[in-house]
Amino acid sequence: MSVFQRIKFGTSVLLALGTVSGSAAPMLAPAPAFAQTAFSDVSNNYWAKDFIQDLSERGIIKGFPDRTFRPDALVTRAEFAAMIRSVRKAKTRAAIGFVDVPSNFWARGAIAEAYEMGWMSGYPGNVFRPSQQIPRVQVVVALNNGLGYEPTCNFQDVLSYYNDAGEIQSYAVKSVAAATEKQLVVSYPNPKSLKPNQSATRAEVAAFIYQTLVSTNQARAINSPYIAKVDIGQNVAVKIPSGVTIPIEYAKGKILLAPNDKSPITLTVAEDVAGNNGKVLIPEGSKISGELRSTAEGVQFVAQELSIINGSRVPLNATSQVITRKESVTKGVNVGNLIKNTALGAAAAAAIAGVTGDRAIATEEVLGGAGVGTLVGVFLGRDKVDLYAVNPDTDLDLLVNSDLVLGTANTGICRAR
Repeated sequence: MSVFQRIKFGTSVLLALGTVSGSAAPMLAPAPAFAQTAFSDVSNNYWAKDFIQDLSERGIIKGFPDRTFRPDALVTRAEFAAMIRSVRKAKTRAAIGFVDVPSNFWARGAIAEAYEMGWMSGYPGNVFRPSQQIPRVQVVVALNNGLGYEPTCNFQDVLSYYNDAGEIQSYAVKSVAAATEKQLVVSYPNPKSLKPNQSATRAEVAAFIYQTLVSTNQARAINSPYIAKVDIGQNVAVKIPSGVTIPIEYAKGKILLAPNDKSPITLTVAEDVAGNNGKVLIPEGSKISGELRSTAEGVQFVAQELSIINGSRVPLNATSQVITRKESVTKGVNVGNLIKNTALGAAAAAAIAGVTGDRAIATEEVLGGAGVGTLVGVFLGRDKVDLYAVNPDTDLDLLVNSDLVLGTANTGICRAR
């Protein structure tokens, strides 16, 4: 695992900016306990509805007290700093004092953090211009620079996609090209119109931030016709080498299985698995399906498929350690306490029912929902049975047994679609 590391990006992005009563100063409100998922001014056919709704359902954005989102409201540089600082990443530089950001300015802390994390920079003379409306090109540059993307194609080939490429200022051309390759750029109504110097709206910023999450495998891609895309000419495989460990978690605190049991189960990736460049390859929340297989020697999880959160599904050759820990079940035991927060293999459920005489084990407690009735007779008359006891938090982290190919990365020529 020498070239791999685990990273986690928090994504509590606050897009809701209200006003303090009696003042024009923006106010940042904490994320609500229950995210608002419908806004009176975002119709079902609104171009950015899917971006806004998905982020709202995640609790990443919120609207205003009147249940509006105000998608066409323009965003200032200070407001954008407050939004993007919540996409957490390592700080890469020390904060500086901007001469036009006083100590009591509402977004001073957000501006400092956005600068420290590499999302935003200032102007010559330590000037930030917090009240200036932020142009779309600055949003693109900020997101791309924060993620550290570089163009892999000739940037002029990529920028030929846009019919207004000549309006992109020289400082931004490579960042815009890299961001376009990574599909960070969203433009309505024409994706080939970048509108680089037009002030960004709340809806546009929501779409840009959502695409940032997609590019780091933290969100499922939305099929929108307004995402700028280029054709990738030549690709190489992106893979995780054998020997890497994938951390997992499971909803139940314990799993009981009888010997010679085989139970389907789906586990959840507990932490991001990233490459040495920091790019998340397997994001937290991805699912791994497979089987728990027990023999007289112990229990082992055998993975079969990885379902990445962005929708990709790939075969996975990975296994857990062999677990030999056992727990005895005896006649007279309190079954309710025994199976509390516990998943059961079908044979284990039958063993418990046979030994204790309690046939009321809920189907939802049995892995795969398997029926146990036909197996109970095997265990009738026994006073005791020993079952394997698996602790998912410590026993089921997976070792990748062969190289895992996840997709492709561009190394060749790009051309506009």
